[in-house]
Formats: sequence, C-alpha cells, structure tokens
Amino acid sequence: MNDAPAKISWRVGLTGGIGSGKSTVGRLLADRGAALIDADQIARELTAPGGLAMAAIAQAFGPEFVDSSGALDRSRMRERAFSQPDSRKQLEAIIHPLVAEVTEAQARAAQAIGKRLLVFDIPLLVESTHWPRILDAVIVVDCPTETQIARVMARNALERSAIEAIIASQASRRRRRAAADIVLYNDQLTMDALNARVITLAGRFGL
Repeated sequence: MNDAPAKISWRVGLTGGIGSGKSTVGRLLADRGAALIDADQIARELTAPGGLAMAAIAQAFGPEFVDSSGALDRSRMRERAFSQPDSRKQLEAIIHPLVAEVTEAQARAAQAIGKRLLVFDIPLLVESTHWPRILDAVIVVDCPTETQIARVMARNALERSAIEAIIASQASRRRRRAAADIVLYNDQLTMDALNARVITLAGRFGL
C-alpha cells in the first residue's frame, strides 16, 4: 500500500503465526497511540467463568468441556479440535460472532475518543471471511518456521510436535504474506530494532 493519507481513523488487521511476535508488535503499536483490539483476549473472556459463550459451549459439547471454575476446559477442547476438525468449526461458530460483536463495540468506543489507528489483533485473520471486508489494511508479522518453534518452546515449554501441529492448523506463511498489505519481517531482531520498525510503520498511519 502507499503511504497513508490523512484519515479520521484506520482499521488495520494485525496477524501472524504462533511465535511470530505479533502480540509484541501490537503492544508496540499501542505504545505509539493505537487502539489495540485483541480478538484472542476477547475470546478468552468469552470462555472464562461466566463468559457469554459458555452456555452455548456446554450445550454443544457437554458439561465435561467446562472446568471446575466454569471456564472452557481448553486442554480437553484442544485435543477434541485436533482429533475432530468439525468440532473446531462448531466451536468457532459459537465464539466468532460474539468476538465480532465485542470488537466492533470496542472499535466504536476507540473512535469516539479520537483514536486514529485501530489495530485488530486477529490470529486467524487470513482464514476468516469476515475480517478482510471491514479492514483498510492487513499487517502480517512474519518469521521462519524454525524461529516460531524455538520461540514457542522457550515461552510455553510445549513439545515440538505440539507446536508443529498448531502451525499446520494455521494458514501457511505464503498464504499470510499473499494477504498482506504490509509484511513486518521479525527474525533475529533486537527489541530496539523491532521497535524502530514499528515506529516507522505507525508513522504510515499518522502516529
């Protein structure tokens, strides 16, 4: 995309594979004054104890998928989703419309206080049919697969095979890059170097 001209507010999607550094880029953009709307965080709140999605989840999958606190049993659901792909689609059909409602409410609130850049942090943006239609631009944070695996193993102590399964379930690097208006390559960068790239990126949207 060309450098952004003056605009009341920009709605920009931010995505990337697990371990790409997408969330870090989102936080750095927020530090520059962007409104960060985190779809993953909203989904976690919807599936927390008392979350708006929990009644429908219990009805669709059974009470064994609700833990003792009343939240989604993520471990059990992860196993079910990987072994039965239709279950993942069923869960997404419950959660995604609710996420869309909450994100839109947060976007309107951010615009009401004059935020110029609304950044929607959406892990499955490329796989979605909803998001691309309502965004002005898509930023993809990209890095080699081996870098993703190393970061997630260090951060979450997951087995390599589990991380590879997660990566395989997401859109490929090629597909994400093809959907991008801007690719931020995040490999072997210091935090200062990454922040410098984010400052340049924010400047394209008037921040």
